[in-house]
Amino acid sequence: MVTSVTEGVKVSVETDYFPEYSNPRQFHYVFTYRITIENNSDYTIRLERRQWKIHDASYAIREIEGEGVIGQQPELEPGEQHRYISGCNIKSGIGKMHGSYFMKRLVDGKEFRVIIPEFKLTVPYLLN
Repeated sequence: MVTSVTEGVKVSVETDYFPEYSNPRQFHYVFTYRITIENNSDYTIRLERRQWKIHDASYAIREIEGEGVIGQQPELEPGEQHRYISGCNIKSGIGKMHGSYFMKRLVDGKEFRVIIPEFKLTVPYLLN
């Protein structure tokens, strides 16, 4: 698990490789990632947008942006958490992701960026 904290918001990420959905002969490797967002700040916040960079070892970097996460814009009171699972596919079997959440403090409308820590997308047998 990797973790980062920005302005009192902690983001933790865990990943898994899914061989049953992957097809190495066709350069298709599937991963899931589990995200936990913890609001350890003094303010209620809302996740407005996300931005991802997906690095695939032998291919171009993909950038993905959009509103919320998995169709939601969760609001978190101080001390609350939001968890979700999503997925990604890459062609090489070795890659990484990182990004940002763009949050808003509801008390005053201040927007701020929260770092999503870099995490690896690596097929386990490729490291041997």
